[in-house]
Amino acid sequence: MKISIKKELFLEAILKVLNVINPKTNLPILSNILIESIDSKIKISATDLDIGITTLVPALINESGAITIPAKKFSEIIREFPEEEVKIMVKKNNSINIECKECSFRLMGLPKEEFPQLPDFKNKDVLKIDPVELAKMLELTSFSMSKDETRYVLNGILFEIEGTNLRLVSTDGRRLAIISKDIVYGNASKKISMIIPAKTIQELMRSINQSDEEIAMVISENQVLFEMGQTSVVSRLIEGEFPNYKQVIPTNNPYTIQIERLAFLAALRRASLLATSDYQAVRLELFKNKMVVSKSTPDLGESREEIPMQYNGKETVIGFNPYYLIEALKNLTTGQINIEISDPEKPAVLKEPNYQYVVLPMRL
Repeated sequence: MKISIKKELFLEAILKVLNVINPKTNLPILSNILIESIDSKIKISATDLDIGITTLVPALINESGAITIPAKKFSEIIREFPEEEVKIMVKKNNSINIECKECSFRLMGLPKEEFPQLPDFKNKDVLKIDPVELAKMLELTSFSMSKDETRYVLNGILFEIEGTNLRLVSTDGRRLAIISKDIVYGNASKKISMIIPAKTIQELMRSINQSDEEIAMVISENQVLFEMGQTSVVSRLIEGEFPNYKQVIPTNNPYTIQIERLAFLAALRRASLLATSDYQAVRLELFKNKMVVSKSTPDLGESREEIPMQYNGKETVIGFNPYYLIEALKNLTTGQINIEISDPEKPAVLKEPNYQYVVLPMRL
């Protein structure tokens, strides 16, 4: 294989796939990226066997071929190359020359045949999804995915598709985020329910933010493919049954807090400065026209702040993990928010059009 390619384009493409690679892998081939020529482009692929990413980039192909190259070292070399154009030549015994006028490197690769083959999604139904709307939906749900590996079905986001409607649900057992929008083009032939792993969600969010292309989604029995322009993300699905989230959402919270989002967010951030692992809860005192946000931590200090609000319930005190509220508030865009509560020991619900965020209180 002999190719010439612009350094910046090459580096950008390599970085798109680099995050997939697990540095602790016991299989040497999984530390490599696969580079192969396709017509007037090169295709760059990486996988950890659970998730794979491929991307296409224009190049001058002098001689077609394919090779796998150690990903981390290769990316470091390309990043430090002095010239705009990089030449790659594959010699015998999988030796790879990387050069420009001023300098050259030689790395040892592994043959393409050792690289895991990514699944084929031909002859499957394709659904199109609005990328801007999906990005917003992921921002409002991804932070409440569980990080507890013993509860593996919660280590991702539940995707439910019915007709043109897409619903995303995530929970870690102490909070739950759910959002639903009509953003699917090309009705699914049947109701779809699948759990997409957290690592795939992070790579999907990164790829969406780097592209404004419409997303094509293809689903097989235990895998899903997302195509965004020249980049594709393919992933295994989490096997198992997602909890019945509808049972968790309160339906009879009689009292509503109406408060400015940014003022509430800023007050929570200030109060959280005194939070520790042993003393996490922030105290919210609710009055008719104001909320008092306070935090007291033994041997550290205390804070108190008043915020104007509208509240139609009885005066009460409720405690929350401030970070659970902060993560939702910072990703919303509305000026004023509504939070529905019943009593200090039952879940509160932050409600927006098409969005609900359920948070369990903490004892003070």
